[in-house]
Amino acid sequence: MDSNNFPDNCGVGEREARIYSSLVSKRHFRLGHGIGRSGEITAVQPKAAGSSLIMTLTNSLALHAIKLSGIQASSCFVVPMATGMSIALSLLSLKQKRPNANYVLWPRIDQKSCIKSIVTSGFELVVIENVREGEELRTNLEEIQRKVQELGAGNILCILTTTSCFAPRVPDKLEEIGEICKSQDIPHVVNNAYGLQCSKCTHLIQQASRSRLDVFVQSTDKNFMVPVGGSIIAGFDDNLIRHISKCYPGRASSSPSTDLLITLLSMGVKGYKDLLKERKSNYKALQEKLSECAKKHGELLLSTPHNGISMGMSLQTFQCNTEEAVTDLGSKLFTRLVSGTRVIPTDGKKSEICGRTFSSFGAHCDDYGSPYLTAAAAIGMTSQDIDLFITRLDKVLTKSAKTKDSNQVDS
Repeated sequence: MDSNNFPDNCGVGEREARIYSSLVSKRHFRLGHGIGRSGEITAVQPKAAGSSLIMTLTNSLALHAIKLSGIQASSCFVVPMATGMSIALSLLSLKQKRPNANYVLWPRIDQKSCIKSIVTSGFELVVIENVREGEELRTNLEEIQRKVQELGAGNILCILTTTSCFAPRVPDKLEEIGEICKSQDIPHVVNNAYGLQCSKCTHLIQQASRSRLDVFVQSTDKNFMVPVGGSIIAGFDDNLIRHISKCYPGRASSSPSTDLLITLLSMGVKGYKDLLKERKSNYKALQEKLSECAKKHGELLLSTPHNGISMGMSLQTFQCNTEEAVTDLGSKLFTRLVSGTRVIPTDGKKSEICGRTFSSFGAHCDDYGSPYLTAAAAIGMTSQDIDLFITRLDKVLTKSAKTKDSNQVDS
C-alpha cells in the first residue's frame, strides 16, 4: 500500500523509498517510507498508506495492551527510540509549555540513560537521594518538598519518577509525589521502562493518575519481547500526548511499530495475559530458590516487598567490596552463560556522569552498607531459566568459598 510498491509509480521526489539491497527490502517488507510527516510523527502520510495503517493499528493495540496491564490511559503512540530518548522528547515538549522552568527533580535511580535524558535536553539535574527503609531504598518525600520550596514550583520542569528498577531500590511513591505535583502545579513524568509487565508498577501509575501524572514512558523490547529500538509514550490527556507527538522532528522508522504489531497480533489478548501471569509466578519461584541458595551459602535474600520484578541477595561472606571482586564474581557467572545479574560492591567508587559525581553508582545510594547481587523475573523468563541460574550461581559461590578458604589457610 506504499507508493514505492505500485507497479506504475513514478517517483520524482528526494525521498521515494528506493531500496538498493534486496535483502534490506525483504527485511523491511518493502516498507521504506517510514511513519509520520515532518509536522507530526502520528500524521498519516499519503504516499505511505500501508505504513500509516500499520502505525495507527500499532498505536491502538499498544493502548489496549496498556489497559490490559492495568492502566486506563487515554492515549499513546509508539516512538522509534528507546526509553531514554523518549523521556528526553517528553521533557523538551513540556519545556514549550513551561519556558521558564529548567530544573528536573529526580529521585536517584542509577541508570545512566535517565541522567542523560535530562542533561542532554539541557535541563538542570536535581538529585533526590533515596532513604533506606528496612532493606529497601525508597523515595525521600521530605527532600522533594524541600527542593520545591527552595527552587520554586514555577522553575521546575517536572518531577521524573521511576517504577521498574533494580533491587533494593523499589518504585517511587507515585501517589504521594502526584499529590505534591497537583498542589504545586508541577508536571509528573514517569520512567516506566519495564513496568507494564508488573501489576505493582501499573497499579501505582493508575493510582497516581487520580492526583497528577502527565506522561509515562515504557520500552517495547522489555515489555513485549521485540528488538531494541522502540518505546511507548502514554498518558491520560489526549492533548498533551498529541503535543508531544507533534514535537518529534521529521519522519521516523516504521520498524519498531511493525515489530510490535506483528508481536501483539501473535500474542493475542490471551497470550499476553498468560505471559503476565507466568511472569508473576516465576517471580515467586525465583524468590524462593534464590533465598534457599542464599541460606546455603550463609547469605540472605534482601527484603524488598515493594519491588515486583527485581530481587537482591547479600554477598557479605564473599567480600565483594572491591571492583576487582565484583569483576571476578560477575565474570564467572557470565562465562557460565548467566546474563542480567548485577553484582554491586561497597567500595564507594566515584563515577562521573554528565558532569555529576556519584558514589557507588549502581547501588542507587552512596553507601548501602553491604555488597549484593541482583536478579530479575522479567516477561518471557521460563522455569528452566530459573533452575539453570540457581545451579550455576550455586557452583560459582561454592567455588568462590573454596578459593577464599584456601587463601586464608595459605596466609
